[in-house]
Amino acid sequence: MSEQSRPQPSGIHHIAIMASDIKKHIAFFSEVMNFPLVALFDMHGVPGGLHAFLRMNDHSFFSIVQLPDVGKIPVTLGITHSGNGALPSAAGTMQHLAFRADDRDSLLAMRDRIRSHGVNVIGPLDHGFCHSIYFAGPDQMTLEVAAPATAVDPKQWIDPAVLEKAGISAAEAEAYKAPAPYTGHGNEPQPPYDPAKPHMVYPPEMYQAMLKTPDDVIARSAKFPGPPVPA
Repeated sequence: MSEQSRPQPSGIHHIAIMASDIKKHIAFFSEVMNFPLVALFDMHGVPGGLHAFLRMNDHSFFSIVQLPDVGKIPVTLGITHSGNGALPSAAGTMQHLAFRADDRDSLLAMRDRIRSHGVNVIGPLDHGFCHSIYFAGPDQMTLEVAAPATAVDPKQWIDPAVLEKAGISAAEAEAYKAPAPYTGHGNEPQPPYDPAKPHMVYPPEMYQAMLKTPDDVIARSAKFPGPPVPA
């Protein structure tokens, strides 16, 4: 089967976290987590916004955003943040974020590095297919580093009892395990607006106008310059 018939993301390019103090976040994720700072610039198209990128590997970045007045939005445990990996937060929010270590030795080395910066770490805990350590980051983030232990076999790790709790039928589970290929021919048109589908939040008239605007026009109107510092 061709790659075109099964398009999918190849991984995570970046995860963007909102910061009340971007310097505090940069310091934590650089010094504690060992992610080098590679970009810091005015956020494209967002007046007053600052945008940072820290390198996790050759393909993925940890991104930090600071917007005006974000410090006035309260951190509320159980709503905006979970507080730890076993507590709830509002639907659609990030309950916790887990980074990857290559193996258990690397995981223990990360535990020691994090603790050396005065940050408390719990673990490692054995989850069967991975080992994990847990700790907190700036602005009450719930963080984890996990190292793979064994391959995840769906036959062993998809629990029929939990499928029932989640309201997923056996037929649906089979479909979710093997997503259907894309059968279009490319240049897929914008679908009609359907309020039942997920949508970004913009003023309604602006959003409807954006949906009616051809992709090439959007691309031309939203083209941003290259690096802020000349080579």
